Amino acid sequence: MTDTFKTPSRRKLLQGGAAVTALGLLGAPAVRAQAGPKIRIGYWPIAAGLPFYAAVELGYFKEAGLNVEALKFAGAQQIMEGMLSDRCDGSANGTGSANIAIGEIAQPGSFKIFCSNPSNVKNVLDEVIVPANSTAKVMADLKGKRVGSGPGIQNVTLAKTVLERGGATGATVVELPIGQHVAALAAGQLDGCYTLEPTGTIGRLNGTTKVLEAGVISKYVLGDAMAPWFGGSASLTSAFIKAHPAEAKKFITAYGKGVSYVRTKSAEARQYLKGYTAIEGALTSEVPLAAYMMYDEFKPADVAHFQKFFDLFSEKGIFTSRLMVDSMLYKG
Repeated sequence: MTDTFKTPSRRKLLQGGAAVTALGLLGAPAVRAQAGPKIRIGYWPIAAGLPFYAAVELGYFKEAGLNVEALKFAGAQQIMEGMLSDRCDGSANGTGSANIAIGEIAQPGSFKIFCSNPSNVKNVLDEVIVPANSTAKVMADLKGKRVGSGPGIQNVTLAKTVLERGGATGATVVELPIGQHVAALAAGQLDGCYTLEPTGTIGRLNGTTKVLEAGVISKYVLGDAMAPWFGGSASLTSAFIKAHPAEAKKFITAYGKGVSYVRTKSAEARQYLKGYTAIEGALTSEVPLAAYMMYDEFKPADVAHFQKFFDLFSEKGIFTSRLMVDSMLYKG
């Protein structure tokens, strides 16, 4: 079974022969004739990928003369494996930075991160949630309990670290797809979950769960609730950048336009969550939106926080060697 799925048919309309007409009706700029390579970008269907979804839907890539194909994957690890095996050329935001790093360690020099989505207690992505009727007030109240985590090494490692440093000793971490977290808590199968938005918002809206604590990676891993956690990143493979340097620059510029659109017109941008993610209806206007940082916006302090995140995986033995973040950042 393949881990990719076809993108929604509505998206294909904008990628097919009707693109010029459809974009014209939306008042988008004239589309240039497309030539050159197909740029295959893997995405995980979560809110953090919004700049990519918006850039596709608004025609930013087509306007730049690029042929971009959006490929939906079941998880961040599969996206990284897809890039290593030449099944895709890059990742959208929301793809786990540590997953990309594991690929980089396996094949050094393979990836360049050009945009990341930092989160913290203010820009919420990560959180620990509990059933609405739970008596838990602080992290330590999950001591000895069963706590869910999203699948994959990044999620599990972070869940265990947050619980350990929050005083929830003896907790058992159970891997479970993020889309099942709310149902598992409502059914009493788990006592809590380390999860990612929009899970907390879904549970709050249907009255089954509540947030115990948000921004937990910044607090418990980085040591400062306001510190930026660069948990997800958009990247291109070094092979693609080397083979198609002009197209790579155009792609990153067009992607940056998507980031700018999300920053300045967040209310309008939310509509592009539909189709790419399971976020629809009332959830579209309620789910927190991630912050974004392009490669040329990183300051030394940001790189230091990013490095501290990576160093956790070295300390835990997940990374076989220390990986320097700066070596992976796209330099333009």
